[in-house]
Amino acid sequence: MNATDKEEKEAAAKAEDMEAAGEAAAETAEGAEQAQDNAAEEAAPAEGEAAEGEGAAAEEAAEQPAEDEAAEAKTDEKKPAGPDWKELYARTLADFENFRKRTERDREDLAKFAAKEILKDLLATADNLALALEKAKDKDEPFVKGVQLVYDGFLKVLADHGATPLDSVGEPFDTAFHEALTQQPSDTVPEGHVMAEFKRGWLLNGKLLRAAQVVVSSGKPE
Repeated sequence: MNATDKEEKEAAAKAEDMEAAGEAAAETAEGAEQAQDNAAEEAAPAEGEAAEGEGAAAEEAAEQPAEDEAAEAKTDEKKPAGPDWKELYARTLADFENFRKRTERDREDLAKFAAKEILKDLLATADNLALALEKAKDKDEPFVKGVQLVYDGFLKVLADHGATPLDSVGEPFDTAFHEALTQQPSDTVPEGHVMAEFKRGWLLNGKLLRAAQVVVSSGKPE
């Protein structure tokens, strides 16, 4: 074998070795690519699941404040509203003022009308004294003058306690102050007016103590 053949043989062997190395490298690259594809395929579902988990967590986080606000609003609705202290104070003060005025008025009325029943019983004595003076024939008689003095003093005592006589004759008939015993025609007294009285009426501090018993005019006779 000459030198040329030896060189050709060595070159052929090197070419085979290089081709084998290239095939091995190609196989290695192909295997690496396949492994990368497999890894990508395996990572894709994991990433999808992770993304779904993150989305669900985000939705849950977004819903949580709304649920908290709704729960807080519901709790506020259940809580009773606190009292309005200013309005309560004003109302209490007004009630107390009304109570004070009512109590004061009741006390004054009690003082004014405490002797009502006693004074009403004493009116019979005033009626008898007035009747005795009316039936007396001689007004200048000392006894009659004495009765007049007693009667005047008795009227003063009644007046000091708030009792005053009611003048009814000639006045319009009023059911609030008069008690009609009968009705008679009259030429001088207009119809519906008091023409005479059987028993005098009395007032106690402006209020009726005893109604007057009167005769009412029916007008002019026909």
